[in-house]
Amino acid sequence: MPSKLKLVAAGVLIAGLAACQPAASEDANTATEEGASQMGDEAKIAVVRDMVDAWNTRDWDRVVNLFAEDGSLHSMMVEPIVGREAIGARIGHLGEGLETITLNLRNIGVIDGTVFVERVDEFVYNGHEGSVPVVGVIEIGEDGLITEWREYYDRAELLEAMGLAEDFDQAGRE
Repeated sequence: MPSKLKLVAAGVLIAGLAACQPAASEDANTATEEGASQMGDEAKIAVVRDMVDAWNTRDWDRVVNLFAEDGSLHSMMVEPIVGREAIGARIGHLGEGLETITLNLRNIGVIDGTVFVERVDEFVYNGHEGSVPVVGVIEIGEDGLITEWREYYDRAELLEAMGLAEDFDQAGRE
């Protein structure tokens, strides 16, 4: 191969390898062009892991305080709960019946700044033992607080596991 062609091939290879490398600051807080702080992927994952631990230890105050003041908790098949106070009331009500709960993480990652979590929640709710697979999609603000938490799961399966399916069927709503 002529030396000019070797140089071109080496340049293409180096450029291709550089394009495949993650940015050095992907996993840490970084500065944008305007100089503002931007929360990195690892910091966002740490917030979600903190939330999972708060649920697993039934630390309801910590669960609520990880949400932004105007944050949203949205189980996708019902209306979202908006605002830390409303989220606290809902979590408090749910927590009254939870004897145990474990959020078992299967996968966690960040795509375009949003955290995605696949998990299986195991619980005992008012004497009813159950589990349900869940996917959570979590948006986190620059202050490290959750601005929106969207949950995707089979609501009928959850209500049955909680022993609430009959109540739900009779009333047509929770």
